[in-house]
Amino acid sequence: MKKRLSISDIANNLGISVTTVSFILNDKAKEKRISEAMTKKVLDYVDKVGYKPNQLAKSLRTGKSKTLGLLVEDISNSFFANIADQIEKFAYDFGYHIVYCSMNNDVNRAKELIQLFYDRQIDGFIIAPTEGLTEVIQKLLKNNVPVVLFDRHLEDLETNFVISENHRGAYAGTCLLLNEKKSTRVGLVTIDSSQLQMRGRMDGYREAVELLDKEVLITQIVRAQPEDETILQIRDFIQENRLDGVLFATNYLAISGLKAIKRYNLPLEKLVSFDENALFSLVDPAVSAISQNLQEIARQVVHILIDEINGKSKGLVQVVVPCEVIVR
Repeated sequence: MKKRLSISDIANNLGISVTTVSFILNDKAKEKRISEAMTKKVLDYVDKVGYKPNQLAKSLRTGKSKTLGLLVEDISNSFFANIADQIEKFAYDFGYHIVYCSMNNDVNRAKELIQLFYDRQIDGFIIAPTEGLTEVIQKLLKNNVPVVLFDRHLEDLETNFVISENHRGAYAGTCLLLNEKKSTRVGLVTIDSSQLQMRGRMDGYREAVELLDKEVLITQIVRAQPEDETILQIRDFIQENRLDGVLFATNYLAISGLKAIKRYNLPLEKLVSFDENALFSLVDPAVSAISQNLQEIARQVVHILIDEINGKSKGLVQVVVPCEVIVR
């Protein structure tokens, strides 16, 4: 393998000092009163030979790697994929790059990934935390590592977070079914989880149903079960409870619900999903959505984290972003 060109090589080839080359490459030529001619000479040569600085060495020198770690539940999920795209764009505006991966709701995997990112000296963490990560994230905070949680937060942990109005969003979605769409038996399909965002959605559904003196009808899906089992469980839930409206707590549950309706020819047309999906306006029956403001969540997350990294934070920042109900 060809030897990587170093600053010393550039200095030797141009017959100048390593210090001069270093100052020019680190945008300190004017500060150090290096002539424009010398600066141009070095930059032209660097461009000609295609020199790229050693990022590890640069991060050790500056104390910043200019990378952020993004850890989510499942990057293939449309919600996380779309918000990762937004986070990446905002981070890039600040000169940062994103390294992201999926935890797959596996606590041990999540701990390994967090340690890996920490060892790689990333500048900050953006995490949609799975259950069981309180202690690990607490250690990051004790080591003064900038952290922002999003989508959900951890009850026993005082840290920055950006979340959606899960309770109010689910309440509004349930009211849409009960009022505008005139449903009388509205069920909630959710996952078997104690995560705060899921609890908020369940509480919002329950409040709306009880306010109108209707029966609370809830089924909880085991997250790890095969989708065919989920489809059967949704079918049985709809049929056994004679539902005429369903609120799905996530968009992937809504997709499974649509499959159940189609596969078993269920007479159900009044559907609402928490989280949008491109398919919802195309399918029959169409699915109304409680849409999270992904752009605003991403903007807040990145700005809070960059302020932490740059020492501009004035304490905990905890943001709750409103949702929008899209009626179809």
